[in-house]
Amino acid sequence: MTTPLETAWSLVEAGDPDAALRELRSAAAEVAAAEVAPLVGRLAVDGGFEDLAAAARALVAAPADPVALYEYGYACVGSGAAFLAVPALAEALRLAAAPKRGLFARGRGHADQRLPILAELAVALEDEERHAEAVTVLREHDALLRDWPERYLLAYNALMAGDAAAARADLDRLPADAGQWQPAADRLRRSLERADAVAATARPGGSDPLGHQALRAWHFTLTGGLLATLSPYGWTAGMTGRYAFVQDDYGLCRRTLERLRLVLEATGTRPRSVSLLPGRADRALGLAAAEVLGLPVQPYRPGAGNSVVVAYDLGEVDDELVVLLRERAPGEVLYEHATCWTSPPGAAADVCGLLGQTVRAPWEPFGGEPDGRTAEELAADILAADPTPDDGDGETPADPDEALAAFARAVGHRWLAGPRDRCRSSGPVRSSRFA
Repeated sequence: MTTPLETAWSLVEAGDPDAALRELRSAAAEVAAAEVAPLVGRLAVDGGFEDLAAAARALVAAPADPVALYEYGYACVGSGAAFLAVPALAEALRLAAAPKRGLFARGRGHADQRLPILAELAVALEDEERHAEAVTVLREHDALLRDWPERYLLAYNALMAGDAAAARADLDRLPADAGQWQPAADRLRRSLERADAVAATARPGGSDPLGHQALRAWHFTLTGGLLATLSPYGWTAGMTGRYAFVQDDYGLCRRTLERLRLVLEATGTRPRSVSLLPGRADRALGLAAAEVLGLPVQPYRPGAGNSVVVAYDLGEVDDELVVLLRERAPGEVLYEHATCWTSPPGAAADVCGLLGQTVRAPWEPFGGEPDGRTAEELAADILAADPTPDDGDGETPADPDEALAAFARAVGHRWLAGPRDRCRSSGPVRSSRFA
C-alpha cells in the first residue's frame, strides 16, 4: 500500500508540487517531521525558498535536535506551510521541556528557552485556524507567557475559537500599555464590543446568538461587516452559509443589492451618493446599486464620506485603493458583492453580498467566452434580473429578509465604527477549507 509520503514524492517527480503539498497535509501529522523534511527540502529548492531548504537539511542531519526542529518549523510558517510546522514545533517543545538539554546555546534573549517554540507553535496553529488547540497549548504553559504577545495571542485565539467570555477575561488582565501591540489590542477590543452587541440579541429559550453555526453573527463580530446572504448549498457538508465555487449570475447580483438596501433602511443609514471604483465590474455593480438605492453616482474620492462605495470583489481592486478604504470616511459604507473568505481582502467591507472561495462573475462564464460589453450594459442586465433567491439543496436554514433586518437593527449601534480591519481567519464557524 502506498503511503501519503510516497505519493507526495511521486507527485513531485511528476512535476506537480501543489498536489504534493496537498498530499503532505494528510501525512504531516502521522510522520515524523525529520522523515518529511527531505521532501520539503526538495520542494523548497524547486520553489526558491532557500531558508526552508537549509532548515530541512539541518533537520535531516539532526532529527532529534529541538533547535533544528524549531528553525525548520519557523521556516515552514514563513513559507506559508504552517501545517508542516505544527508537528515539528510540538516535538521541539516536548524535547525542550526535558531537563539538562542545554538548548538554544546561541541565545535568544528569553528567560525560558521554550518560549520561542511555544509562541511559534501558537502562530502555526493560528495560521491553520486550529484556534482551540492554540488556546490549549498556551494555557498549558501559562507560567511561561509574557503579556505581549503571548497572552494577547491567548485572548485572540480564544475569541477565534468561539469563547468570547474567555477572550474578554484574558484581554482584561493585560496591562493597558500594549506598546507596539496596541493596534492589535484595539482590534480585539472592537471585536469583543461587537460580540457583546450580538450577545445582547439573545432571547430566553432561544439558540446561542454566537453559536458555532451563527455565520452572520460571527462575521459581524470579527470584521464589523454585515453579511447580506447565506449560501443555500452545502450547509450540512460544512459550508454553513459560505460558498465554495460560485458561477455568479445577474439575479444574485440584484439580490445582494436589494439586501444592501434592506440593511441601509434597517439601520437608518442615509447615504447621499454611490461612489464608483474604476474597475469595469465595480462600475457595473455601482451603476446598478445607484438605481436600486435611488442615488446619484460620483467617482470614488477618498475621504468624501456620506456615500456607498461599491466593489464587486475587493481582491481585484488596486492595492493602493484598498489601503485607502481601510480608514472610514464619515457616513461612508463600503459594499462588496463577493468576498473571498479563504483569502480576505485588505479592507473588510461594511456589507458583503456573499462569502465565496472562488467566484466567477456573470460576464465571465465558466467554459465560455468572456462578455466584453460596457459597464453600463452589464448594469442594465443586473437591474433587469430576477432577484428571487435560489431554492438551494433544501438542507439550508431559511434566510428571510426580516432576519437580516432584525440583526442589522440590533447591532447597528456597533456598525460603521472604527477602521475596516482585515480578519484572516474564518473564526469559530467551521468550514471544509482544510478538509
